[in-house]
Amino acid sequence: MAGPLRCLRRLSLLLRRSALGGVRPSPPAPMMTPLRLRETAALWALQARPLATKRAKAKGKAPARVSINAALVKDVISLEELREEMQSVVQGLQEDLGKNVSIRTSPGALDHITVATKDGKFPLNQLGQVSLKSPQLVLVNMSNFPESAAAAIKAIRESGMNLNPEADGLIIRVPIPKVTREHRENLAALAKQLTNKAKETLRKVRAAAISQTKKAKSSVSEDTIRLIEKQIQQMADDAAAEMEKLLAAKTKELLG
Repeated sequence: MAGPLRCLRRLSLLLRRSALGGVRPSPPAPMMTPLRLRETAALWALQARPLATKRAKAKGKAPARVSINAALVKDVISLEELREEMQSVVQGLQEDLGKNVSIRTSPGALDHITVATKDGKFPLNQLGQVSLKSPQLVLVNMSNFPESAAAAIKAIRESGMNLNPEADGLIIRVPIPKVTREHRENLAALAKQLTNKAKETLRKVRAAAISQTKKAKSSVSEDTIRLIEKQIQQMADDAAAEMEKLLAAKTKELLG
């Protein structure tokens, strides 16, 4: 009888604890949709980063970087396509600096010049045939668009490259000045101008991506939206930093 009595005492004790709230059944886990599961996975992957950021700020270090798995947010935005678009802007600047901002003379040195005509604005090389007569002379043949010759001369003179074009019939003669300190400074200013133009293009790409992300607020959580926006801003900052490095290298090349 001792064994059954002990069992009854234990059962009575458990029942009293349950009545007092000591033992409560666990609530059922909420159902999660596949999209919510992907969001949760993304947040779990980054949940330690805010703490790392606070520690980094306290020590005066750079904030922790965001790294979202692109596959988890592909229903909102394609981060891979966005990265490629931003990189194309950086590569475009690199090409412009290499071709249009150089102390070495080449026909492509005038390609960035835009000519304002009555029919609109066009690159100089679409209106005239640009060729290198000698290291000190570039020729622009305007025979295909003779009515735009005067506008082309004005655009070349106002390009900021310290050029003084001369009309010779339908041929525009562009003497290339000696590589003086002033000329190098003018080229450095042009490099800065091209960099600012590329940054403006980058800002437009970033703004379009942010706008696209905000449109998904009805289908994803606010935390996910904020993380994606932070990732987009980080990508834009990285691209802008690359542009600054290109500008710094070009300025050093020109001014020493």
